[in-house]
Amino acid sequence: MPQESFYEFRVQGRLSEQARHAVGDFSEMQIMPAPPETIIYGSVSDEARLHGILLLLEDLGLHIVSLHQIPDLPAQREEP
Repeated sequence: MPQESFYEFRVQGRLSEQARHAVGDFSEMQIMPAPPETIIYGSVSDEARLHGILLLLEDLGLHIVSLHQIPDLPAQREEP
């Protein structure tokens, strides 16, 4: 059974509501605004899934600023 890896995707600008729903529907992704960027955190089970996420971000017209594997996902913050 493959071990999940955790990733931080930084994209330029803010996500539109449509992009937020598309990313959120793709998997258990956490979206955090960090002006002037948006950070998307998620777990990735294999390379095919990583490539799928990258393709989704590209299809949504998002410019990927950086991509990093991280040791763990951040704790989810409660939205007010």
